[in-house]
Amino acid sequence: VLEKCKALTHLDVSDNGIGVEGARRLAGVLGECHALKHLNLQRNDLSPGGAGMMAGALTSCTALTRLDLVSNLIGAGGVARLAGVLGECKALTQLRLSDNDIGNEGAGRLAEVLGQCQALSVLELGSNAIRERGLEKLADVLGECKLLAALDLSVNPIGFEGGWRLAKVLEDCPRLRLLFL
Repeated sequence: VLEKCKALTHLDVSDNGIGVEGARRLAGVLGECHALKHLNLQRNDLSPGGAGMMAGALTSCTALTRLDLVSNLIGAGGVARLAGVLGECKALTQLRLSDNDIGNEGAGRLAEVLGQCQALSVLELGSNAIRERGLEKLADVLGECKLLAALDLSVNPIGFEGGWRLAKVLEDCPRLRLLFL
């Protein structure tokens, strides 16, 4: 059915437990949804494999402005797969990846592409076990996100030094209005 919905702009399949198999099927039809702007896949147990399948489909979603993958157990491996395509999502304004246990490794992989996401205004990375080392990698590029208005790094053990480094970098984010630590 979805492949026939060429004008679809919002797709919310949150809380459906689609898992890896559902992600595979959904990824197969998302390539036809060129008008898709908002994709919400919260709480679907995608795991790294499902995140990888979704990443492959996202290359066709050039109008995508909001990607919500909160609470999907994607870990560092899933973020690594997503990072490979996020730089191509030029319209992306909101990226929600909270509660995925991406850790320092995932934060580092995400940091490699955040500078290419020039339209990004909301970045949610709360509850991801990101420590000071991961935050340092993110801090190195957050200053390049000039449109960043909301940043969520809550429930991550970043420590005092991590918070201090972040504070210095955020001086380069003139639009920042919401900060959760």
